[in-house]
Amino acid sequence: MAALARAELALLGRSRATLLTAVLVPLALPFSLRSVVDEMDVGEAGLTVGLVLLPAAIGFSLLFGVYGALTGIYTARREELVLKRLRTGELRDPEVLAGSALPVLATGLVQCLVLAAGCTAFLDVPAPEAPQLAVLGVLSGLVMCAALAAVTASLTRTVESAQVTTMPFVLVSMVASGVTVPLELLPDRVASVCGLLPLSPVVTLVRGGWTGDLPASETLVALATALAWTVAAVFAVRRWFRWEPRR
Repeated sequence: MAALARAELALLGRSRATLLTAVLVPLALPFSLRSVVDEMDVGEAGLTVGLVLLPAAIGFSLLFGVYGALTGIYTARREELVLKRLRTGELRDPEVLAGSALPVLATGLVQCLVLAAGCTAFLDVPAPEAPQLAVLGVLSGLVMCAALAAVTASLTRTVESAQVTTMPFVLVSMVASGVTVPLELLPDRVASVCGLLPLSPVVTLVRGGWTGDLPASETLVALATALAWTVAAVFAVRRWFRWEPRR
């Protein structure tokens, strides 16, 4: 797996399009929302601009840096018969997928740390009150987005079409998972439904880690939701992931 991860890291560095999507886009997008967030009345929900942009930044990193990039990587390796050849070696199927994902997951983790430091420095975000919740949110988001990327790759014919097949999840998550508009600003019924979306528990845990006012019941609900989506995605990968090229 280490050798496979090193090979994938080298390929990631050579692919300008993937590198741009995985590294630069997640770092630039959150700060472009500053003017939009300034117009929101986030004070009524007990939030600040920094506490809105920080989870949004991590959400963008997971969506574009992990989910989007990894969907393209899985699709490309499948169409090039790389995954099929790897299955004939010592690695088992989960290890093949995990080894291919390690560089992207490591990049996503570093991005989250850089974004957290940047928001703390430039947006006057205080130190996290419950850092364990933020850590749980980021780690669960990384694993879940990697599994969902494998599911999406099984439905994707070409690397080019990955930009289309990933769009529904990206758009829904940006609009309804608290990335661009905090769930606290939505009506209660709408917020309760949106809270069940895959990326919503990640945003909830990260914001709760910084504010420290997330009740234990809501923490358990967020963790259960993230775990349920991850288990469902892993089941879908085991059942329907395609190792042969889609012709």
